[in-house]
Amino acid sequence: MPCHSIYEQLRGNKKALVILLDPDKIEVGQISNLVSKINESVAKFIFVGGSTVENSVTQQLIERLKSLTTIPIIIFPGDVNQISEAADAMLFLSLISGRNPEYLISKQVKAANKLKTSKLEIIPTAYLLIESGKQTAVERVSETKPMSLNDVDKIVDTALAGQLLGMKLVYLEAGSGALNPVPNTLISRVKNAIDIPLIVGGGIRSSEQLNASFNAGADVVVIGTAFENDINFFNALKSNF
Repeated sequence: MPCHSIYEQLRGNKKALVILLDPDKIEVGQISNLVSKINESVAKFIFVGGSTVENSVTQQLIERLKSLTTIPIIIFPGDVNQISEAADAMLFLSLISGRNPEYLISKQVKAANKLKTSKLEIIPTAYLLIESGKQTAVERVSETKPMSLNDVDKIVDTALAGQLLGMKLVYLEAGSGALNPVPNTLISRVKNAIDIPLIVGGGIRSSEQLNASFNAGADVVVIGTAFENDINFFNALKSNF
């Protein structure tokens, strides 16, 4: 039986490649060539979102994407203003790696009434910011520190706590433009501790790094900056998917 739920598709794909598009970095009127490259790629999903995006910009981008592709579009929100009914689904993120209540629960409370009657598929997601060698936009905007790679046990326990709280996904995030991706040893440790799909993103700039993340246990790998810098990035990957 085919999977219709976005979550079921995420769970069913053991090598799901995702392209992350930040509305702040894309001109909606010049997106046709970009989307044609995405359609030719092996990407199974498109994430749309950013740490700081002006009102209505996300809506405009998603509407334009919808007119150009049939690839499912999932909102990866940095704030409540990025919710759009034009998308297919939304990651309902809780930044459980930090202790800023605004991103643990307050933003979610602000979104709840808007989502109550939404047709979006809402996917509760445990979001963990991981040390990556530089301050990223997520760290700056959320005013939380990334989890230290010197305390792998705490990262693993935090991911497991997210699962036990009922989250459907765990997302290990090095951050946009990270100097270093999430280490493969950490990916393996987390994957062995949880029973829900694992998403990994941030700092992946080569096909070797991408494949290493998958081999370490990532179910979903998110590429953003690498694709922004070279829209032909995925051409070399087609034989592996």
